[in-house]
Amino acid sequence: MRFQLYTDVKAFYRDTCGVLMRHEAQNVLPLGNLMIGCAGRDREGWRDPANWLMAAVSDDTGVRLTALMTPPHNLTLYATDNRFDDSVLICLIDGLNAAGIVLPGVTTEKALAGRFAGLYTDANSLKSRVLVNQRIYELTQVNPAIPSAGSLRLARESDMAFLPYWFAGFQSDCFGRDCNIAAIAADARYHAGTRKLYILEDAGTPVSMAKLNREMQTVGCIGFVYTPPYFRGRGYASACVAGVSRRILEAGYRKCALYTDLANPISNSIYQKIGYTPICDSLQIAFE
Repeated sequence: MRFQLYTDVKAFYRDTCGVLMRHEAQNVLPLGNLMIGCAGRDREGWRDPANWLMAAVSDDTGVRLTALMTPPHNLTLYATDNRFDDSVLICLIDGLNAAGIVLPGVTTEKALAGRFAGLYTDANSLKSRVLVNQRIYELTQVNPAIPSAGSLRLARESDMAFLPYWFAGFQSDCFGRDCNIAAIAADARYHAGTRKLYILEDAGTPVSMAKLNREMQTVGCIGFVYTPPYFRGRGYASACVAGVSRRILEAGYRKCALYTDLANPISNSIYQKIGYTPICDSLQIAFE
């Protein structure tokens, strides 16, 4: 087994893109981030590849394990064809430890995440804690029976009157984080300025949001799905996600993908009714 660290994002993408593309929708996090890094147009916050951890474990057959971390976020992993053994993971762990790299956690396919976390915490006398049980879904066609509600438009500067509160609500609902409104306002303004954040309005009132969050070669990933509590139960989230999904497919992507929290059965049910089908489960694990 050979462990290799990279400092050039384009070299890392060249060496790993082929294996990551074998399960493109599953790998929306690393592929989407690598395409941002290779484009080099957006170096806001974590998006600057100069600060990334990029590594691969290979043998005579080629790349066996791909590892990407965009601090302060967790390490993301992909075992080629979702096949791995302890020797591959130990090689990665030994290489990271020898380089003095400390991980905050791991986010990846469930079996791989669990085994890597066990080996990593044993090697470093740490504990692990599952933060989120997730499921990754993909869609190729929006269910035409989904009822329409309101009208969809891109976010604009005037939406900053409410967007920081929505972003804080999203962080609280999905991750249990209490956010300072003033602190999260810059994040909300950034996402509004990408022209990929959509607002659903009903009779002129903003009621829901969703964003084309990452773009791969053939897959567009949806994120930041949020409806304020007052407007829930009226079909707005379904209409918003269905509308954004249609726009992604109309733009030429073959599939849409998204993550869900398995602790939220309502959102999982909504997405499946829209036409999303599960492709794998994923864990978000913190090391302590």
